[in-house]
Formats: sequence, C-alpha cells, structure tokens
Amino acid sequence: MAGQLPNWENIAEKLNSYVNDVRNEFEQMLGEIVEIPTISMDPSYRNDIERGADLAVEFLKKFGFEAKKCQTPGNPVVFGSYVTDPKNPTLAIYNHLDVQPAGGPEWVREPFKFSKENGKYYGRGTTDDKGPALSALFAARFAVENGIPLNIKFIWEFEEENGSPNFEYFIKQYKSEIKPDSILVSDTLWISSDKPAIPYGLRGLQGARLVLETGTKDVHSGTTGGWARNPIGEICQLISQLYDAKTGKIKIPGFYKDVKKLSDKELKNFLASGFDVKKRIEIFGFKSVRTKNKAEVLRRIWAEPTFEVHGIVGGYTGPGIKTIVPPRAEAKISMRLVPNQTPEKAFKLLKDYVKKLNPDVEVIRENALEPYLGEFEGPYADSAVKAIEYAFGVKPAFIREGGSIGAVVTMQKLLKVPIVMIGLSLPEHGYHGPNENFDWRQASGGMKAFVRYFYEISQIK
Repeated sequence: MAGQLPNWENIAEKLNSYVNDVRNEFEQMLGEIVEIPTISMDPSYRNDIERGADLAVEFLKKFGFEAKKCQTPGNPVVFGSYVTDPKNPTLAIYNHLDVQPAGGPEWVREPFKFSKENGKYYGRGTTDDKGPALSALFAARFAVENGIPLNIKFIWEFEEENGSPNFEYFIKQYKSEIKPDSILVSDTLWISSDKPAIPYGLRGLQGARLVLETGTKDVHSGTTGGWARNPIGEICQLISQLYDAKTGKIKIPGFYKDVKKLSDKELKNFLASGFDVKKRIEIFGFKSVRTKNKAEVLRRIWAEPTFEVHGIVGGYTGPGIKTIVPPRAEAKISMRLVPNQTPEKAFKLLKDYVKKLNPDVEVIRENALEPYLGEFEGPYADSAVKAIEYAFGVKPAFIREGGSIGAVVTMQKLLKVPIVMIGLSLPEHGYHGPNENFDWRQASGGMKAFVRYFYEISQIK
C-alpha cells in the first residue's frame, strides 16, 4: 500500500543481518566492475566503457530493477528503475562509473586488477565511484524488498571524469522517465575517517590553454639569443601577471566581483567540521603550503576561486641542456569558480586581460562547469544527518567541496528538486591518486546509511 511505513526497529534488525550476509556478493561485484578500465577521457577505452555499461545493466536487472543503456552523442548513461507504487515519492540516485587514468611507478598494485586485504579493496574506481555506487544499489534492493514506500531510479554516468559533456543531453531525453522528487549523490569525501561530511556546495571550473608561437623551428641560442622571442619565458611572465603564485591571489581585473560572500554561519560550520590541517598535509604529502591557518585553509579550498597552472609544454626536456630557443610554448591552466561566478564570464575576463598583456598569445577554451550551491537546512538535510548518525554513530558536518561535479549542476538546472550528497570516500582512499582503495567499513556503513535515508525521506510530503 502506498505510503505505509514499516516499523523501523524491524527494519533495523533485518538490515544488520542483510549487510553481514551480502559482503561476499558485494566484493565479487565490485571486483568485476573495477577490472573493466572505464576510462572516459581516452577514446581508446570506448569498448571498455561499453562493457562497463553492459555489466552495470546486468547488475541492476539482477537486483530486480528495470534497466537500460541510454545512448548519448558520447558515452552511454545507464538508467535503472524500481517503482514500488506510482503514489510513492521518487528518489533518483546518481553515481558515475567511469574512472581516471591510472598507472605509473607509484602504483604498487595493478590499477585494474581488483585485490582485497584486511577489509580494504584496491583498484582504480574502488572509491571513485564504483564502491559507493554498489553500496547504494545494495541498499536499494533491501529497501524495496522490505517495504519502504519509495520509488528508486538509478542514474549511472560514464563521462563524469571527462566533464559530463553529454549528461545534459541524457537528462533532457529522459526527464519524463526520471521525474524525481529528490536526488541523492554519493561521490564526495569525508573530512576524515572519523568525521562524515555532507557537502552542499561545489566549485565550478573553467579550463584553458595559453599558446604562443614565435617561430617555426628551434633556433640556436648562441646566434639568435637576445634577439629572438622566447615563448616559454613570455608564457611564464604572462602567468605571473595573471596570478600571484606565492599567495594564489588572482590578478585578472574584475575576477572577484561576483564571488558570493561566505556567511558567518557557513564559516562556523566549516570550523566545527573537524578538518585537521596537519593531517591533510601528511595525507597529501605536502612539504610546504601557503597557509596553515585553519579558517583561511577552509575558505581557500571550499569557498574561494583559484587559478592553477597544470603544465607548461615547450622546448627541450631531455637530459642536460640543449641551447635552443623554441618556437612554441603552451600553458595548461584552470580556474575553480564559486557561487555567482560563471565560466563564460571568467573566460572572457581571462581572454580580455591576456589580449591586453600579450596579444600574440592564443587563449583556447577547454571544459567548463558551473559552480553549485544547495541547502544545508530542511527535511532532506535533516534526514541525511539522521541516516549518517544511525550508520556511523557520528554527526556529519555540512561543508562545501572544492571539486566539481558537472552532473549535479545539470540536475539542479533541469530537474529542479532537492539534491543531497552523502559520500563514503575518505581522504586516504586515494581519490584520483595512485593506489586507490575503498573498505568494507565504508561500504557496509554506507548501505545502512542509505537505507535509513530512504526510510526518512519516504515520509516527506
């Protein structure tokens, strides 16, 4: 019967047994999906993307969901649905199953060979985002089998790590089928292993390449040095005019004009989050940082825009020195954006200022993502707090995250329903880094948290 809520005590007793019973099944399925290298930013992995999507459809069908692979102009999106009753509220659960590239000397295990050791799961994608996705799926199966009055839809994307270029196409095509009352996203990080977090804000992104060509070939610095323009030197000079590398302050005129000011209540929440500056320095392996002041650190990584240089390409990079003046240089940069800023305006400000400083530099626009700002109060936020406290015994912190999830912005714009982010990843899980891992504590706790969240929101009117 629509809306009839089972007794929570009975649900909780069954849930504990269920979580213990499904561990082997969870590990087997995680291993299967992790060993498919669903790398979205490299077109040579397109066949693996398709294999991963086909397996995802199998997983959903195995758990009793209707499921299909939805084609887009790029990679597919897998859509699953279980309607308990049309009168019940509908929750859409978003995760992505594509991954970052992996490999190199820092990996001590094969990145796409799943392994487990002492409750830890190793392999690219274990924590970002295949482990959390499966935790949500196991929770959803339990919920529908035990009478929680909620319709559940799954949206599994295969282009998130590439900026979600075709996700808007998918949402527009399938909007009437999704039709959620709310959205749950599990693709975010905790503050630490003992402090959960519920992010309600994400930074946006505008990438660009700065290209300067001053010749057609390498020339001898002995015969042309002092007369020939050096594009690497000029690109370096330009970058120093665009931002202060020591402080991080952006020098582009008007860049900070639209930045939404952080409220006192938000900063208070940030400071009470349990963020440990010293521990983060150790986790990330920093030898030095721009500041160790906690309030300033949290402002910088969660609520302020950035300008970053990701690489400079040009000239000779082999052993020793080759005394040439190169003909070309390129800098790869990005700007993280915060609420009220837009990628379009940020790029225009950048391009106009570069033209003024060095008109010969070409500014090429790359991927762009809007910033996101949601709510940290209200019935859905309250339900998320109850769910995490129930599963992990700790009250979560409401924070913003410094990264970007393009799909969240798209869903906010097109579906216009509340979005809650309950992540399971820990800083030490190697999110985007070498030796990525996940663990059973987070997976099993996640299942319990999601079931409790489903139970709570099924009664929101």
